[in-house]
Amino acid sequence: MIIRYALCSRSVSILRRSTKVNLPLVTRAQQHSKRTAIVTADGQFSYQDLLGLSGRIATRLLDGADDLREARVAFLVPPGFEYVATQWGIWRAGGIAVPLCVSHPRPELEYVATNSDASIVVAHPSFEALLRPIAEDHRLRFILTCDPPLSDVVQLPQVEISRRALILYTSGTTGKPKGVVTAHANIQAQVTSLVEAWEWTAGDRILHVLPLHHIHGIVNVLTCALWAGAECHMMDKFDADLVWDRICAGNLTLFMAVPTIYAKLIASWEKAASARQMAISKGCAGMRLMVSGSAALPVQVLQRWQTISGHLLLERYGMTEIGMALSNPLYGQRRAGYVGVPLPQVDVRLVDESGAPVAAETPGEIQVKGPGVFWEYWRKPDATAKAFQDGWFCTGDLAVVEQDCYRILGRISVDIIKTGGYKVSALEIEEVLRTHPDIQECAVVGVADLEWGERVCGALVLKSGCNLALEPLRNWAKARLAAYKVPTRILTVEELPRNAMGKVTKPAVVQLFGSKST
Repeated sequence: MIIRYALCSRSVSILRRSTKVNLPLVTRAQQHSKRTAIVTADGQFSYQDLLGLSGRIATRLLDGADDLREARVAFLVPPGFEYVATQWGIWRAGGIAVPLCVSHPRPELEYVATNSDASIVVAHPSFEALLRPIAEDHRLRFILTCDPPLSDVVQLPQVEISRRALILYTSGTTGKPKGVVTAHANIQAQVTSLVEAWEWTAGDRILHVLPLHHIHGIVNVLTCALWAGAECHMMDKFDADLVWDRICAGNLTLFMAVPTIYAKLIASWEKAASARQMAISKGCAGMRLMVSGSAALPVQVLQRWQTISGHLLLERYGMTEIGMALSNPLYGQRRAGYVGVPLPQVDVRLVDESGAPVAAETPGEIQVKGPGVFWEYWRKPDATAKAFQDGWFCTGDLAVVEQDCYRILGRISVDIIKTGGYKVSALEIEEVLRTHPDIQECAVVGVADLEWGERVCGALVLKSGCNLALEPLRNWAKARLAAYKVPTRILTVEELPRNAMGKVTKPAVVQLFGSKST
């Protein structure tokens, strides 16, 4: 079934019937109705615009029903007002939002849609050719974001904050990504913690350049801004020169990004003329806070950014399952290489391999407890149970506390790679690479890199008589994997290094990339 509604029209009329909504995020938006909520290249949209359009989208999704009752709605909409209205419309109809990534190939989109048991797929017209076949193959209701909008809105369901709200997919050590389920209450706890710690106000204006299928972009930037009644200025894609243009305009107060983005902005600044560099530095000086997260921030990048902008980046630590857990202070000393202390409403501890708390200044695994911690892994009760110890979520990250501040040491598992702000599974990539007709065996590792944090690299054992170059492999893999999962370096080996038990030793594979050219 194909149903269409328009998201692009800004002629939002006042709701003709009263709606009963228990979601505090929506209630707060009603209090800020006349303020600007979203700014895009297409114009400015108020909180009233957002309430009106999301209400009509919710009505379309309900299609005569009184409540979606946590039905999963997978949606693929470019960054902007349309995206936000769709997300809110799903929530206001009582559904669970499952955002898809605009850069993913069909196999990854299909996996998320089917694994989440989505019953509805929403697509912007630019993605119709990609998503409609998926919906038709799996007999899912399909909605396009075009054609005349609904002029009337039915009474919407009461949505308690205890309901499930969002499923985001994150890579794990077992290969395929797992669906991380958060309830409205979890999201509210994550948001209010950051709003308190970073002192968000309705007067803030933030530039949004992050992916909207990732917790960093959805919660830390978008939802925090909308909770506070602030303005979220959204770019349809990252472009270093355009980001600098917006900062030079001088009306922003906040900026948040991953280390890779900061490295690209630094490279753009260094190529600019001196007058442009001065304008950039002036624009940065007018902002109150700049934050870095989702991956370790190289000290060289932090120091260079401080020289350019006058800001010592605030580093924080979090992940999809917990929201943000640790942060350097808004005021006071920020230490390079450290991620600060626990945020409001968050408890953090370090434990050894037996699960016992470690002594002072002793490395241990980070465990987190608090109202922001996720609900469950979708349809994976065993994995959910395994992820917790006595009510504490086991992050799989190692850290040490030094002078009362946490310093991240890395992942416990070598099969998790942090690249460009994304956490990806080496096992998932290996599984795909093994289907290549020329590859007999492979081992995928993360190799340290200043710009990306870690580069995805693959050591390949080829079948007899075969040759395989990097670019043909990348072109083949991009049809099957997200671009950030595709290896950027490969090397061909006669055999993979293994231990006495026959298991591939990943540290030895990493060393190969340091000793051989590709």
